[in-house]
Amino acid sequence: MVSWEDAKKFHGHECGGLTLGYKVATFALERLDFDRSSDEELVAIVENDSCAVDGIQIVTGCTFGKGNLIFRDYGKQVYTFFNRNTGEGIRITRKLDANVQDIKTAKGEDIFEVSEPKEKMPKKARVFKSVECSRCGESAMETRIRMFKGEFLCIPCYEKTILE
Repeated sequence: MVSWEDAKKFHGHECGGLTLGYKVATFALERLDFDRSSDEELVAIVENDSCAVDGIQIVTGCTFGKGNLIFRDYGKQVYTFFNRNTGEGIRITRKLDANVQDIKTAKGEDIFEVSEPKEKMPKKARVFKSVECSRCGESAMETRIRMFKGEFLCIPCYEKTILE
């Protein structure tokens, strides 16, 4: 288990968002009977880009680089976790009526609602080849390249071209 001190060091400071993420992550690992993910055994889907996500990363081992941390830009304090080994998944939201003075010491059951995930477990991360942009010469993942008038364009060059 990653310590609170390690989480603060990773994030850079102590704040309410980090505390929430740390608590969500430890609660999720308890509920899924799982330890920290070394590869892609655990998946976290986060619906915001707040400080809480740093707590989730450090505790669960889910990261963008491994492809097992997935960001949905919904602005919601909602977190879904899947254990690939068992197929089990949970969706965690904060109880709106929870009146908790100290999230760190509160029981997860007192502050979180747990429900079934609203989506299926994502497939494992795939590796795609890189393609050189015809305009800037930088390479981009082939799934992010746009074709425009016979040219392979990265997203920034494509957007600049269609706005000209």
